[in-house]
Amino acid sequence: MTTPPSIPFNRPEVAGRELELVGEAITGGHTSSGGPFSKQAGALIQGATDAGEVLLTTSCTSALELSAMLLDLGPYDTVVVPSFTFTTSALAFARQGAKLLFCDVERDTLGLDPRHLAELLDDSVRAVVIVHYAGIACDVDGIRGVLADRPDVVIVEDAAHGLHGAFRDEKLGSIGRFASLSFHETKNFSCGEGGALLLNDPADVDRARVLYDKGTDRQAFFMGQVDKYSWRDTGSSFGMSDVLAAYLTGQLEVADHIQARRRAVWEGYAAALAPHADRLGLTLPGVREGAAPAWHLFHVLLPRADARRAVMDDLRSEGIATTFHYVPLHDSEGGRRFARRETDCPVTVDASSRLVRLPFFNTLTPDEVSRVATSFVAAVERHG
Repeated sequence: MTTPPSIPFNRPEVAGRELELVGEAITGGHTSSGGPFSKQAGALIQGATDAGEVLLTTSCTSALELSAMLLDLGPYDTVVVPSFTFTTSALAFARQGAKLLFCDVERDTLGLDPRHLAELLDDSVRAVVIVHYAGIACDVDGIRGVLADRPDVVIVEDAAHGLHGAFRDEKLGSIGRFASLSFHETKNFSCGEGGALLLNDPADVDRARVLYDKGTDRQAFFMGQVDKYSWRDTGSSFGMSDVLAAYLTGQLEVADHIQARRRAVWEGYAAALAPHADRLGLTLPGVREGAAPAWHLFHVLLPRADARRAVMDDLRSEGIATTFHYVPLHDSEGGRRFARRETDCPVTVDASSRLVRLPFFNTLTPDEVSRVATSFVAAVERHG
């Protein structure tokens, strides 16, 4: 039997009243979607993002799928997606019939590269998906500049890492016409599995509510806008259970506490590793000027890709769990299948091969951060 690591990669935390509120949801009798805790969690998210409307979903994937449905995409439409992102940033749009163009990322932030975006734009492009990797804002100004003459192209913001992050005076989640959040157990705020779609254009709200609620105008009925509800449009069952919303509410209520602890972990790693970075050829996370990070994860790029397995194995032997991250989508079987045409993403290929993510969770102590950093430096010295 394998001995579990003494410092796991992730450890979910009960940070506030989560269990108490779950009990209230169960005894209150409304455990399906749209209950009182869905409203409370939605209001807390709205306050944190300035979103016009918040629809709690079963996952970030379903939030992205709902945004793709709202765009009415077809086989002649193209969506630009970073190659360095999770599968569903692309899959949600391919599922609606659109073709994909995979865009490279910037070296500093691993966010979508505006220069490559400018090369990819053609008349078929309907949307651009932007990702704030690690909760650090991508080049929002550069992307907007490229799209300045293309008001027909929609920005869809995959803010799965970004809740409580910002770019200048804009909160992450408020930048795209649509934005998606994740409440998976590895995220800053979790209910096990969950997500949210943020609507930042009032014109999308009414139809989004219909698609969200199985294609019916049920929400309009509850709001007194119609005297009965019926089938109006396509849609699906996207709503988060109120039991999970209760758990999420307990997390969101103590957002300042959670973010402060995660910031301390992030800054602890940065302080411990920065003195060794130049000597060992390490690349630490880059934070764009004007960006306020969401403190989601801490990653390091090793100097050589062929050292990664040995470094991670050494850390595992010391009871420290690490992992890498996305495999380039443009090089995957699915990516090739759904791509409009082949694209070249050399930064994505390089970064993906050298990236290591260090343990990162709310209750990681300063001593544990120091231990991880010390062991990591030693492993890189041996193999890097």
